[in-house]
Amino acid sequence: MDLDLLIRFILALLFVLALIGLFAWAARRFGLTGRLGPAIGKARRLRIVEVAPLDPKTRLVLLRRDDVEHLVLVGPGGGLVVESGIHSPGSAGSLAGSPAFAEIMAGTDAARDEAKP
Repeated sequence: MDLDLLIRFILALLFVLALIGLFAWAARRFGLTGRLGPAIGKARRLRIVEVAPLDPKTRLVLLRRDDVEHLVLVGPGGGLVVESGIHSPGSAGSLAGSPAFAEIMAGTDAARDEAKP
């Protein structure tokens, strides 16, 4: 009788541990690990744009916050900001989207045309 009780106890314990492991895996798999989203009706301000692994424990992460990008080196020793204040390619601060850049390029083409014999 005692052996039967001990076996049932161990099987029940294994079953409960398996359920806890299953729920932990599902939470991690489906993104329920404690990340809180923005309040209802508000847009997200922070986004991971790109991740580049350098070695198994170190990676470069490009973050975007309010149309400004930050390059961060993340490793076992913590994080290090490599470059900050990078304007994202689609933002108003980008050179390619500004009218001043187009005017400079047009002036360069006109100066080059005048210099031709």
